[in-house]
Amino acid sequence: MTVAKIIFLNRYFFPDHSATSQLLTDLAFDLASRGREVHVITSRQRYDEPGARLPPQETIRGVTVHRVWTSTFGRGRLAGRTLDYLTFYLSAGWALFRLARAGDVVVSKTDPPLLSLVAGPVTRLKNARLVNWLQDIFPEIAGVAGMGWAKTALGRFLARLRDWTLRSAETNVVLSTAMEQYLLSRGIGMERVRVIPNWADGESIRPVAAPDNDLRKSWRLEGKFVVGYSGNMGRVHEFETILEAAAELKEEDGVVFLFIGDGAQRNWIEHRVRELGLGNVLFQPYQPREALSKSLSLPNAHLVSLLPTAEGYVFPSKLYGILAAGRPVIFIGESNGEIARLIHEAECGYAVQAGDASRLTATITRLNGDPEMCGRLGENARRLFDDRFDKRLAFAAWEKVLNS
Repeated sequence: MTVAKIIFLNRYFFPDHSATSQLLTDLAFDLASRGREVHVITSRQRYDEPGARLPPQETIRGVTVHRVWTSTFGRGRLAGRTLDYLTFYLSAGWALFRLARAGDVVVSKTDPPLLSLVAGPVTRLKNARLVNWLQDIFPEIAGVAGMGWAKTALGRFLARLRDWTLRSAETNVVLSTAMEQYLLSRGIGMERVRVIPNWADGESIRPVAAPDNDLRKSWRLEGKFVVGYSGNMGRVHEFETILEAAAELKEEDGVVFLFIGDGAQRNWIEHRVRELGLGNVLFQPYQPREALSKSLSLPNAHLVSLLPTAEGYVFPSKLYGILAAGRPVIFIGESNGEIARLIHEAECGYAVQAGDASRLTATITRLNGDPEMCGRLGENARRLFDDRFDKRLAFAAWEKVLNS
């Protein structure tokens, strides 16, 4: 049965370039191109520009965008960020109440956290159908990130409320098997959970050979073995192991660690680099989407890190772009977890237990000394991407969910 409308809820949407916005933008535009009636309820802000004033309503590539009012304190302070969340909940809930009709499908993402607590009651009142698209499991992930309140009675109460909205939804889309297993352990029925990984665009992100990559020249990295970290430097990512390995390799003139992006831990990383006197670490800002082939192809090998306690609550989406760029992956986290098994089975890189800097150093040294192996792992990475993580596969899976 074809539904009347598909309504997405998320705090950011095109032209914003944050991760949740890019994924939502890709899916919404694809659905609209197939003739579906697609609406997005979002804010007037941009992730890196809270004071932005995007138009309250417009149609972009067939998608009707409803941008609601929120406060604009930004991410600098917890109190301001909380107020931004609260005002978005209220404005988005009211907009959804006015827009939704019986039979519509409402897809609620997780920015801001617990958005399903707003979407759930409204969809019930309007006899619409709720699909939760979980980019992470909150508030558990907040506890892993060091927010003490998440492990108190308040955190447990919010988790129970969240579980209620998950049980009442038509479907809950998660990113990994570990996330699926966690929801099942919380009493969410198997029939209400679906694994659809996030994706990258395999047409726009393709391997670029070093001689053809002008970023190497402009960033003065010609002839270097570049170990890259690209994307969010968030609280659930592990960096001490990486910096200890950089310290062990700082006398190796040919090895450079390159951080591309930003996030809550970037200032701490820069402080530790100065503290350790590391001249082999460079920083660059986020790169525009049209430059991702070059920026993701620049490193000879990529680092992906995750605190071991975070597995099951989130999945590092930066992995998909790395695979698309055809580069080996070095995962720092739980060496026996789902991500490590994926890399091992596809033979596209290595997994290192968080805290084992010596093992990470040895792995980097091995890759640096064997260009042929590096190339073979990169080819396997691209093959894994084509088989499992290209956007066309994810879009087909979403079509099945939305048509069921």
